[in-house]
Amino acid sequence: MYCMNCGKEIDDKAVICVHCGVPVRNSSFDSCGKNWITALLLCFFLGGIGAHRFYTGHMGTAILQLILTFSVVGIIISAPWALIDFICIICGKFKTSNGCELLR
Repeated sequence: MYCMNCGKEIDDKAVICVHCGVPVRNSSFDSCGKNWITALLLCFFLGGIGAHRFYTGHMGTAILQLILTFSVVGIIISAPWALIDFICIICGKFKTSNGCELLR
């Protein structure tokens, strides 16, 4: 793996670059502190109002989902949207707004 800042080769398990001292993105420890099971449960129980999106920092789409839920078209759009997010969380494809993976 290579450092995004200085471009030098570093260990795959490195949390910071030993050459420049910058934190390494996408390391196995880079979860931004958001729990996978919490996001999954929020999506299952409160997915229609976008609670899991608020939790993971996707504020813009969370507010949009919340507004759509209480509109006439909201039931048609919010339920499938939450279902797709639920499947993405289960498969490990759902990330935080910073691009971090959810901690399992």
